[in-house]
Amino acid sequence: MRPDFATLALFVAIADAKSITKGAAASHIALAAASRRVAQLESQLGVTLLFRTTRGVELTPAGSALVLHARLILEQSDRMCADLSDYANGAKGMVRVQANTSALAQFLADDLASFSKAYPGVKVSLEEKRSAEIVQALHAGDTDVGIVVEGTLVHGLRTFAYRGDRLVAVLPRKHPLRGKRLAFARLLDYDFVGLEGDTALSKLLATHASAAKKALRLRVQVKSFDVVARMIQSGLGIGVLPETAAKSFAAAMGLRLVPLSDDWATRGMLACVRDYEALPFLARQFLDHLVPGSRQPRASLPQHPAQGT
Repeated sequence: MRPDFATLALFVAIADAKSITKGAAASHIALAAASRRVAQLESQLGVTLLFRTTRGVELTPAGSALVLHARLILEQSDRMCADLSDYANGAKGMVRVQANTSALAQFLADDLASFSKAYPGVKVSLEEKRSAEIVQALHAGDTDVGIVVEGTLVHGLRTFAYRGDRLVAVLPRKHPLRGKRLAFARLLDYDFVGLEGDTALSKLLATHASAAKKALRLRVQVKSFDVVARMIQSGLGIGVLPETAAKSFAAAMGLRLVPLSDDWATRGMLACVRDYEALPFLARQFLDHLVPGSRQPRASLPQHPAQGT
């Protein structure tokens, strides 16, 4: 017999309280019934889960392992109930989408809003992931549609041109670098604030710094565009960000945005699927909404190792 959800929830409550009495009270179960459930659980699993002490209980190594599994199972159960409650409230289906940070910060919110307006009964489950992780999820069948930066290795997927962005230098207002456009090589004489090293943008900048035979002087690395801007505002360096994302906070922070003159500073975003024809109907509707005419896939571009944000 497998442990039931109620017993697993009780065991987690006992582990958190370090007391069968308190765990039983938190679970609204009589103490005798709680003790009996724990004994049955130990018998089912064939291990001792708790050490009884004068001050309560302590987890055995097996008990600690069970708590980890039980929390995951209960969290997944809660997620399942939340998803199914949408159907009970009139939802007609769900589309699973994963997107990189650049797409989320610049374009996807408006497209999601217009899709939700056109299809109010459809829930969109959206996750933010690195581009390389999105490709893996598509191959594994863990998402329906992925949005990645152009240059990500997407072998075996069907890809569609989604949007484009332009990279700009992000500078404090009084920074000595001037010009309507700046070559990336000129920025390399100054300290940088950048994203974490596994993002596509970080890899792209490192690659072109190397090509210019200069070091990318990263002084600070952070997780998000707005924090990059905040560090630049504080005088910790300069940076490079997608223009549309940077515009949302540049004026309020007193930052200047200067387009890069390098050809590679104009990038594309790709909508990707594993197999268009095999997509659930609502996922096809979502892709068609993002990329009108998506039934005609774009030709695959040469692949470059830019696997990240």
